[in-house]
Parts: sequence; C-alpha cells; structure tokens
Amino acid sequence: MFEIRYVQSADKEFWYALDKHLPEPEFDKKVRDRQGYVILENHTPVGLLRYNLFWDNTPFCTLLFIDWPHQGKGCGRKLMEYWENDMKAQGYGMILTSTQVDENAQHFYRKLGYKDCGGLVVDIPGYAQPMEMFFIKKL
Repeated sequence: MFEIRYVQSADKEFWYALDKHLPEPEFDKKVRDRQGYVILENHTPVGLLRYNLFWDNTPFCTLLFIDWPHQGKGCGRKLMEYWENDMKAQGYGMILTSTQVDENAQHFYRKLGYKDCGGLVVDIPGYAQPMEMFFIKKL
C-alpha cells in the first residue's frame, strides 16, 4: 500500500540518503513551503519528489527519485501524478521537468504525456555535464 505526503522535517535523514544535491537550508524551505513529497510503501519511505517555481510562476520538478529496490513498482508514476494533481488544484496550467540526455528518465516523462521543449548545455569547466533536456505538460 502506497501513501504520498508532503515532506516533513523528520524525513531529513531519508531525504539525504537519496538526494545528494539539495543544500540544507533549501530542505527546510521545501518543508516550510510544501515543495516536496515523500512516497511511502507500507509506512516506509521509498521515494521523493521536489520542485520549485520556474520564472516564479511555473512548477518545475527538480528531482524525482525512487530508492533502487523500489523502482519499477509504479512509485515514480504515482508521485508525478500526485504532484500534477496538486499543482492543478493550486491553479497552475502547465508544469515543467528535465533530465540529462544520457538518462532514461526522458522516456518515462514522455510516457506520462510530457513534450520536449528545449535543452541547456553547461560546458563551463568544473560544471560541465551532458545536455539537460526540458519537458512541458499542460494540466
């Protein structure tokens, strides 16, 4: 049985076991502003989703991660659908997400109805990475 809820301060240890990129002050903001979710299976956290507002007005999923042993069970889809419904209920008309071109997540997002809408190349030494591709979806 799955449950999805907003991230709470008590989730910090679990959160950082999966999310190595979020600075600690930002975690506190995610809790305060309800910009993160945890999915639980049988009351045990197994995945997370965080977002922010791109252009200060468009929800942008910045991370979706399901712990490795729990992948392939539909948790990612459930989290995305929950987030989409929450954003629609808050009055947003479109949402964004992204992934690197060398990651398989692009296929997952397309299956959920997201459309390619551009890319970003970061080639500055010390920060270089594969192209980040962006996806958009109308709610």
